[in-house]
Amino acid sequence: MNTRSVAAAMILLGTTAIASTAAANSLTRVATVPLEAEITGLYEHGHDLFFNVQHPKKDLGNKFSRATVGVIANADWAAAEHAVPTDAAAKATVLSTLGTYQVLLQEGDVGVIKSQGGKDLLASNDPDFNGFLPIDANQGYLFTNWENRPGGMSRAMLTRGVNGNWSADLNRVTMLDFSAVNGTWVNCFGTMSPWNTPLSSEELYFDNTADWNNPEYKYIEDNKVLAAYLEGTYPNPYDYGYIVEITDPAGTAKPVKHFAMGRFSHENAVVMPDNKTVYLSDDGTGTVFYKFVADKAGDLSAGTLYAAKITQLGEAGAPSAGTALQISWIELAHGSNAEIAGWIRDFDGIGLDDYKAGGTSYITDADVAAWAAGDAADNRVAFLESRKAAVAKGATGEFRKMEGVNINYAGAADGSVPYMYLAMSSIDKTMSDGKGDIDLAENKCGVVYEMKLDANFNVGKMVPAVAGHGYDEANTPNACPVDSIANPDNVLVRADGSVVFGEDTGKHENNALWIWKR
Repeated sequence: MNTRSVAAAMILLGTTAIASTAAANSLTRVATVPLEAEITGLYEHGHDLFFNVQHPKKDLGNKFSRATVGVIANADWAAAEHAVPTDAAAKATVLSTLGTYQVLLQEGDVGVIKSQGGKDLLASNDPDFNGFLPIDANQGYLFTNWENRPGGMSRAMLTRGVNGNWSADLNRVTMLDFSAVNGTWVNCFGTMSPWNTPLSSEELYFDNTADWNNPEYKYIEDNKVLAAYLEGTYPNPYDYGYIVEITDPAGTAKPVKHFAMGRFSHENAVVMPDNKTVYLSDDGTGTVFYKFVADKAGDLSAGTLYAAKITQLGEAGAPSAGTALQISWIELAHGSNAEIAGWIRDFDGIGLDDYKAGGTSYITDADVAAWAAGDAADNRVAFLESRKAAVAKGATGEFRKMEGVNINYAGAADGSVPYMYLAMSSIDKTMSDGKGDIDLAENKCGVVYEMKLDANFNVGKMVPAVAGHGYDEANTPNACPVDSIANPDNVLVRADGSVVFGEDTGKHENNALWIWKR
């Protein structure tokens, strides 16, 4: 560990107490999940906490060998710390001091992705986002993302008993039909909009569109499965990489892709209490933080897309635990779904046979440069190659593993919780490469950032709230110490201002769920 990493680690005081640049805070582990499983789908409804067990180890010898969607009813948020599992049985199950984890749905019950024509393509073990839509006092629909290529979303009717026991009616569990939007790609985290529609995120891990139809591309088989979904038509890359809103969620559950919110590797989008301003995280390496401002409240179909320019408030190589990042916003363009949809159709009919080594069948870097210089005929670059467009306009494209971004809607609306939180799973690579706007000391255990909302729901600074520490690659299976966070992912902000986040890590033997209090 270098001296800067040591300095960062010294900020962290023990198992449950952390001092950050913001305040003295408490951090408590409240759950662990089985070996190899990721914690996804954090969603609070009333007194209950939904979360998923994603892609667990297959030979656990119990029911948790299958991916699981579940809930803890009447969660005890004042619970004591949950101990790190030490024996084989504890490492193979879900354990929590918040309460008993109830299994609702499991791999095989749901998550089968079919083609447009109804052929089975794959059975998913990757449940992600959960969002609950109440129908009456004791019933509602649970929407769950399935994070595959092609992706999916399920809708399940749930009933809550008076004692808090939940049950799913397997006869009323369906996979939504995305054929009208040519399918989806890696449905990741998400949120419920303030008007109670699920916002699903297409996590488009595809850094260079030029490879989309490259027969030698290392992940080209994923595209071929998507072609199978389309019954043999090779997919248009510009159909994927958007926020997908499920309109009429209790009825027809019609998907709408919001092209105006940009095309990139969406982790999730969170709408502010003005019902117009939306913040969007971009997962991957060398990524951008975005803001979208809709023309009309409650309507995400048209608006202006912005990208963040970062100024690091600390010297090069500064520790991530103590270094804030100043934000200014660069306007990219105004657009509407209808206008952008026409530009997307210009790239239909391109297949593997059209690929030429060293070239591209799609938007070129020269097109991006011309647009940034003001020489383009339209703004398609801003919405179809949003990451390249942002960097060309001077925004910062250096973030690494940007995960969930979230608020507590009521608390942000009345000012009692005027903060937004963003999980950065790992501080390394483009955030620690000795160049550019961001140059922090490596922190492979990750950081959760806090952003103060002003009266207009704008943010101007990322301040580290919780930082991992003590990374040691040789210390397997817990390369991040068990008293440190490790690769935070999903984020939930509660009405009391506390923040809950789950891990997606190979640096803890059992991924953990944490609650942090300011």
